[in-house]
Amino acid sequence: MNDERSANSVDHRLGQRLRARRLETGLSQERLAELLGLTFQQVQKYEKGVNRMAASRLLEIANALDVPIGFFYEGLSASSPNGVAEGGADAIVFDTLATPDGLQLVTLFSSIKNPRVRRRVVELVRALAEEDAADEQQPG
Repeated sequence: MNDERSANSVDHRLGQRLRARRLETGLSQERLAELLGLTFQQVQKYEKGVNRMAASRLLEIANALDVPIGFFYEGLSASSPNGVAEGGADAIVFDTLATPDGLQLVTLFSSIKNPRVRRRVVELVRALAEEDAADEQQPG
């Protein structure tokens, strides 16, 4: 049974954007919850896309995170059946930024000023990704 009030892929994407912005600003779930008058568990549910956010709540969150409300809707598509544009660069970036390791990697990478060093970091990450993919292909 598909309940129209149940969270869906758009709610999941909004939660990812919420988490990415919260991590970017350095706020804990507890602190954001405090600012919003919620429990941190409710913030967790919003970030995981388990619970839907009312428009008024999303506006409160946008204000607490100092972004325009449209920030949460970037990368969504009215023409897509589920509202989420699949496979776009925005989706990859925000999926990455929504993790503590991804945010740290991007922050540290952006602090490297030497173009040769940056290129070598990219080559290293590419080699590691290829090795990881090859390991996943190996049986057992």
